[in-house]
Amino acid sequence: MLARLGFFRYDFGLSPMPYDHWSCFVIFGMRFLTVRLIILTLVVLAQIYLFVRSRQAIRSLDRSSRFKSRATAMVGTAIVLLFLMNEYIMFRPIPWIDPPKAAQVVFFYLPTVWSFGSIFSALILCLTRIISRLGRMAFRSNRTQDGHTASVPPDLARRTFLKVGVRGLAAAPFVLSGYGAAYAGKAYNVEELILPFGHSLRVVQLTDIHASIYMTPKEMRHYAEQVIALQPDLFVLTGDYISNSIAFLPGCVEEMARVRTRYGTFAALGNHEHWHGEVSEIKTIFRHYGIPLLINSHRVIETEQGSFAVAGIDDLRAGQPDLEAAICGLPPTIPTILLSHRPEIFPQAAAYGIPLTLAGHYHGGQVKLSLPWGDISLAHLWTPYPVGLYRINTSHLYVSRGIGTTFTPVRLNAPPEVTLLHLT
Repeated sequence: MLARLGFFRYDFGLSPMPYDHWSCFVIFGMRFLTVRLIILTLVVLAQIYLFVRSRQAIRSLDRSSRFKSRATAMVGTAIVLLFLMNEYIMFRPIPWIDPPKAAQVVFFYLPTVWSFGSIFSALILCLTRIISRLGRMAFRSNRTQDGHTASVPPDLARRTFLKVGVRGLAAAPFVLSGYGAAYAGKAYNVEELILPFGHSLRVVQLTDIHASIYMTPKEMRHYAEQVIALQPDLFVLTGDYISNSIAFLPGCVEEMARVRTRYGTFAALGNHEHWHGEVSEIKTIFRHYGIPLLINSHRVIETEQGSFAVAGIDDLRAGQPDLEAAICGLPPTIPTILLSHRPEIFPQAAAYGIPLTLAGHYHGGQVKLSLPWGDISLAHLWTPYPVGLYRINTSHLYVSRGIGTTFTPVRLNAPPEVTLLHLT
């Protein structure tokens, strides 16, 4: 077991901790629930604040009291309805395998875009209100030498311009959310890397497919066709094939099984498979479509150049990972690709001399802010391996952004990724 390695870093890689599967799972679960509670609280507060500001705007209109009452009721009803629809989608599995496009937009995309955008819209409105009040306070304190406030006539044109500007800023998060769901979440990149391995191979990796109402069979088929077009020698999948319902798993595996390569397709499990399915049932589905599922195990592949191995471990937190079992019996001279849904196994993999570890899980942050001094996202705060290429001695780790989304279909500054690795 990994305990024989001395420690397992599950606290963002900051301090050594003794490995215990259940304590690790409980601690991570607490953190995960805390994050979800914080996000839920922010969304609730945003709905309340946007309703209050909307009501104030309606009351300022030169219309009848009856109109204002009805308009306020309609706005409040719409906000509550969108909020409840989004929370239902997030917390309840919806096994609607391939909903019509209109249903996707109205019942699923609209509520999630609203809820995601509402947080930042409310924040902008709140900050502009604070800045405005501070500005008025500073203006009032600007008194003349005789103690009287300077009399300046109001600039109505400037006031109108500022109101329009604030409304535009408040609407921007919804526009960005819609863009992130409708386009940025679908416009994938093919990322190519050349890495030393000791064996010449073309490897394609897909991860975090998250088959759901936001990743339909048609979209998965498009990705499978892209993989086929890249003509890999080896195709690997590194977990999270579903979002919140195992009902989507057969269709996902069926589409991935369309890819035929010289040395086959291999898969590892992610946390979502453990959260929303039974391992025995998942094994049956993968076996039915002819894709080996590597759970703390490996396969040795013989080629004209010699042998190489593909190993896979269970999810580091939701599963029962065992790196020693995964590579047991492998001579150190055989180049090995390790499939791990989460990247935090990398220091241990490097200690065993595994030349390449492939992972995903973090979606590249999914919503990422790039600043001159670095990138900011939940993933960048959560792990030392959020995305991209890492190296320890002669071992490499590559963390893919994946192709799917979770919790929200919005991606910003972290496009979906099909990874093509040229191994030498």
